[in-house]
Amino acid sequence: MSAAGTPNGAKAGWRRCAARARPGTQAQVARTLGVARQNVSRWHAQWRQGGLEALRSAGPTGHAPRLSDQQLHRIDQALRQGARAHGFDTDHWTLARVTTVVERLTGVGYHRGHVWKLLRHRLHYRLQRPARRAVERDERAIARWVAGAGPRPCSATSPGPHCCR
Repeated sequence: MSAAGTPNGAKAGWRRCAARARPGTQAQVARTLGVARQNVSRWHAQWRQGGLEALRSAGPTGHAPRLSDQQLHRIDQALRQGARAHGFDTDHWTLARVTTVVERLTGVGYHRGHVWKLLRHRLHYRLQRPARRAVERDERAIARWVAGAGPRPCSATSPGPHCCR
Protein backbone atom coordinates (compact mmCIF):
# COMPACT_ATOMS: atom_id res chain seq x y z
CA MET A 1 0.00 0.00 0.00
CA SER A 2 1.14 3.50 -0.55
CA ALA A 3 -1.74 5.63 0.67
CA ALA A 4 -0.99 8.26 3.27
CA GLY A 5 -1.09 6.89 6.78
CA THR A 6 0.05 3.42 5.77
CA PRO A 7 3.51 2.10 6.48
CA ASN A 8 4.62 2.29 2.84
CA GLY A 9 3.11 5.76 2.53
CA ALA A 10 4.99 6.85 5.64
CA LYS A 11 8.16 5.29 4.30
CA ALA A 12 7.65 7.29 1.11
CA GLY A 13 7.30 10.37 3.33
CA TRP A 14 10.61 9.49 4.97
CA ARG A 15 12.18 9.19 1.51
CA ARG A 16 10.92 12.69 0.70
CA CYS A 17 12.31 14.01 3.99
CA ALA A 18 15.64 12.31 3.35
CA ALA A 19 15.77 13.59 -0.24
CA ARG A 20 15.27 17.17 0.93
CA ALA A 21 17.63 16.66 3.90
CA ARG A 22 14.97 18.22 6.09
CA PRO A 23 16.45 18.73 9.56
CA GLY A 24 14.64 17.57 12.64
CA THR A 25 14.73 14.90 15.26
CA GLN A 26 13.45 11.43 14.51
CA ALA A 27 10.61 12.06 16.96
CA GLN A 28 9.56 15.17 14.98
CA VAL A 29 9.67 13.22 11.73
CA ALA A 30 7.62 10.41 13.32
CA ARG A 31 4.97 12.90 14.48
CA THR A 32 4.87 14.53 11.04
CA LEU A 33 4.43 11.19 9.30
CA GLY A 34 2.11 9.75 11.93
CA VAL A 35 4.23 6.65 12.62
CA ALA A 36 6.13 5.20 15.54
CA ARG A 37 9.56 6.65 16.29
CA GLN A 38 11.06 3.16 16.02
CA ASN A 39 10.05 3.00 12.33
CA VAL A 40 11.73 6.33 11.62
CA SER A 41 14.85 5.11 13.43
CA ARG A 42 14.94 1.93 11.32
CA TRP A 43 14.37 3.88 8.08
CA HIS A 44 17.08 6.37 9.05
CA ALA A 45 19.55 3.52 9.59
CA GLN A 46 18.62 2.04 6.20
CA TRP A 47 19.08 5.45 4.57
CA ARG A 48 22.49 6.00 6.19
CA GLN A 49 23.64 2.55 5.07
CA GLY A 50 22.35 2.53 1.49
CA GLY A 51 20.98 5.95 0.60
CA LEU A 52 17.60 6.50 -1.01
CA GLU A 53 17.85 3.21 -2.90
CA ALA A 54 17.76 1.31 0.41
CA LEU A 55 14.37 2.86 1.19
CA ARG A 56 12.72 1.62 -1.99
CA SER A 57 9.88 -0.87 -1.56
CA ALA A 58 10.76 -4.50 -2.14
CA GLY A 59 7.27 -5.07 -3.53
CA PRO A 60 4.46 -7.17 -2.15
CA THR A 61 5.36 -10.09 0.07
CA GLY A 62 3.75 -13.50 0.27
CA HIS A 63 2.79 -16.12 -2.25
CA ALA A 64 1.96 -15.24 -5.82
CA PRO A 65 -1.79 -15.37 -6.54
CA ARG A 66 -3.04 -18.77 -7.71
CA LEU A 67 -5.38 -17.13 -10.23
CA SER A 68 -4.14 -14.87 -13.00
CA ASP A 69 -5.92 -11.68 -14.02
CA GLN A 70 -7.18 -13.48 -17.12
CA GLN A 71 -8.69 -16.27 -15.01
CA LEU A 72 -10.30 -13.70 -12.71
CA HIS A 73 -11.83 -12.01 -15.74
CA ARG A 74 -13.29 -15.35 -16.88
CA ILE A 75 -14.75 -15.90 -13.40
CA ASP A 76 -16.24 -12.40 -13.40
CA GLN A 77 -17.86 -13.00 -16.78
CA ALA A 78 -19.25 -16.34 -15.60
CA LEU A 79 -20.77 -14.74 -12.51
CA ARG A 80 -22.38 -12.04 -14.61
CA GLN A 81 -24.06 -14.73 -16.75
CA GLY A 82 -25.99 -15.87 -13.69
CA ALA A 83 -26.17 -19.11 -11.76
CA ARG A 84 -28.73 -20.71 -14.09
CA ALA A 85 -26.32 -20.43 -17.01
CA HIS A 86 -24.02 -22.74 -15.04
CA GLY A 87 -26.58 -25.42 -14.27
CA PHE A 88 -28.03 -24.24 -10.95
CA ASP A 89 -31.78 -24.22 -10.37
CA THR A 90 -32.03 -20.56 -9.23
CA ASP A 91 -30.14 -17.42 -10.14
CA HIS A 92 -28.87 -16.81 -6.60
CA TRP A 93 -25.13 -17.10 -6.11
CA THR A 94 -23.91 -18.75 -2.92
CA LEU A 95 -20.28 -19.22 -1.90
CA ALA A 96 -20.61 -22.96 -2.51
CA ARG A 97 -21.86 -22.31 -6.05
CA VAL A 98 -19.14 -19.75 -6.78
CA THR A 99 -16.55 -22.21 -5.46
CA THR A 100 -17.86 -24.86 -7.85
CA VAL A 101 -17.74 -22.49 -10.83
CA VAL A 102 -14.21 -21.29 -9.95
CA GLU A 103 -13.01 -24.89 -9.85
CA ARG A 104 -14.77 -25.79 -13.12
CA LEU A 105 -13.33 -22.78 -14.98
CA THR A 106 -9.80 -22.72 -13.63
CA GLY A 107 -9.12 -26.11 -12.07
CA VAL A 108 -8.10 -24.32 -8.87
CA GLY A 109 -9.94 -25.43 -5.73
CA TYR A 110 -10.53 -22.95 -2.93
CA HIS A 111 -12.29 -23.07 0.44
CA ARG A 112 -15.57 -21.13 0.47
CA GLY A 113 -14.12 -18.61 2.92
CA HIS A 114 -11.26 -17.85 0.57
CA VAL A 115 -13.64 -17.55 -2.38
CA TRP A 116 -15.32 -14.75 -0.43
CA LYS A 117 -11.94 -13.00 -0.15
CA LEU A 118 -11.44 -13.36 -3.91
CA LEU A 119 -14.88 -11.92 -4.59
CA ARG A 120 -14.45 -9.08 -2.15
CA HIS A 121 -10.84 -8.03 -2.65
CA ARG A 122 -9.79 -9.08 -6.14
CA LEU A 123 -13.10 -8.83 -8.00
CA HIS A 124 -14.54 -6.00 -5.83
CA TYR A 125 -17.93 -7.64 -5.30
CA ARG A 126 -20.16 -6.73 -2.37
CA LEU A 127 -22.54 -8.86 -0.35
CA GLN A 128 -26.11 -8.44 -1.56
CA ARG A 129 -28.98 -10.28 -0.01
CA PRO A 130 -32.38 -10.51 -1.66
CA ALA A 131 -35.11 -8.49 0.03
CA ARG A 132 -37.37 -10.69 2.11
CA ARG A 133 -40.95 -10.20 1.00
CA ALA A 134 -44.12 -11.97 1.96
CA VAL A 135 -45.47 -14.30 -0.72
CA GLU A 136 -48.92 -12.74 -0.28
CA ARG A 137 -47.59 -9.20 -0.91
CA ASP A 138 -49.82 -7.27 -3.34
CA GLU A 139 -47.85 -4.34 -4.80
CA ARG A 140 -50.94 -2.77 -6.44
CA ALA A 141 -52.89 -2.79 -3.18
CA ILE A 142 -49.95 -1.18 -1.39
CA ALA A 143 -49.68 1.53 -4.05
CA ARG A 144 -53.45 2.26 -3.77
CA TRP A 145 -53.18 2.49 0.02
CA VAL A 146 -50.21 4.87 -0.11
CA ALA A 147 -51.85 7.07 -2.78
CA GLY A 148 -55.28 7.33 -1.21
CA ALA A 149 -56.01 5.87 2.16
CA GLY A 150 -52.59 6.12 3.78
CA PRO A 151 -52.09 7.27 7.34
CA ARG A 152 -53.21 10.81 8.06
CA PRO A 153 -51.85 13.04 10.83
CA CYS A 154 -53.99 13.35 13.92
CA SER A 155 -55.75 16.67 14.36
CA ALA A 156 -56.38 18.25 17.74
CA THR A 157 -60.12 18.45 17.11
CA SER A 158 -60.71 14.90 15.94
CA PRO A 159 -58.22 12.36 17.21
CA GLY A 160 -59.00 9.08 15.54
CA PRO A 161 -58.68 5.57 16.95
CA HIS A 162 -55.14 5.25 15.54
CA CYS A 163 -53.87 8.54 16.93
CA CYS A 164 -50.53 8.36 18.73
CA ARG A 165 -51.67 10.30 21.84
